[in-house]
Amino acid sequence: METQALYHTDAYIKEFDATVVAIDGNAVALDTTAFYPGGGGQPCDMGTITLGARSWLVTKVSKDERYIWHLLEGDAPVVGSVVHGVLDWERRYALMRTHTAMHILCGVVWRDYGAKVTGGNMEPLRGRMDFEFENLRAELVQEIEARINAEIAEARSTRVYFLSRAEADQNPDLIRTKVSLLPAAMTTVRIFEIEGLDIQADGGTHVANTREVERIRVVNYKSKGKINKRLEIAVESR
Repeated sequence: METQALYHTDAYIKEFDATVVAIDGNAVALDTTAFYPGGGGQPCDMGTITLGARSWLVTKVSKDERYIWHLLEGDAPVVGSVVHGVLDWERRYALMRTHTAMHILCGVVWRDYGAKVTGGNMEPLRGRMDFEFENLRAELVQEIEARINAEIAEARSTRVYFLSRAEADQNPDLIRTKVSLLPAAMTTVRIFEIEGLDIQADGGTHVANTREVERIRVVNYKSKGKINKRLEIAVESR
C-alpha cells in the first residue's frame, strides 16, 4: 500500500476522510491525503486532523517511499482509525498562487531569454528564483515584470497529466533546471503545463488559471555569481 496523493490530480480539495495505516511516534501515515508533503521548493501543508471530538494540529508533512506522514501535536490515533483532514486553506492557496507565479516567471525567462533555472524556493506569497543570466540590470528586470504580468492577464489555463519516464526523457524541455532533479527510480513523471507558456516536470500544487495569481511584483534582484542572478518576487492581490 502507498498513500494516495489527492493533490496530484486535484489541488482544490480542502478536506477529506482517510484511514490511519501506520504510526511513528506522533506521526501518522494515511491511506489517502490532500496534504502536500513539500518538495521542489514548495513547503509542506499544515492543517488539522480530527477524530470525533478530538482534533490534532498537523505541524509537518513528509514523504518516504511508501507513505505520506503527518506529524501531530499530541499522541497519534491508532491504526485503523478513520479520521478527517482539513487543510489550512489560506496558506495552501497562497502557495498555489506562488508556485504558479514561479512557473510564469520561469516560462517567460526561458521563452524570451533562454536562461535555465539554477535554484529556487518559496513561502506563501513570496519566492526567489536563480537563473543563468550573465547580466541583469534594472531595465531588464522591469521588462521581465511587465511580461510576467501580461501572462497573468492572458488568463492561461493550467493542467496536470502523467507521462512514462521514457516519454518524459524524450523531451529535455520538461527540465528547466540546470541539473535534473528527477530521481533515477521514478517511472512515472507528473507534468504541469501553463497552456501556451510553460511545461515542466513538477509535483507541486498550482492554480487552475494564471488570472488567480493576480499580480507579480519583482521586489529585488541580485548577483549570486558570474552567470547566476536572483529574482525575488511577491504575489499580490490587485
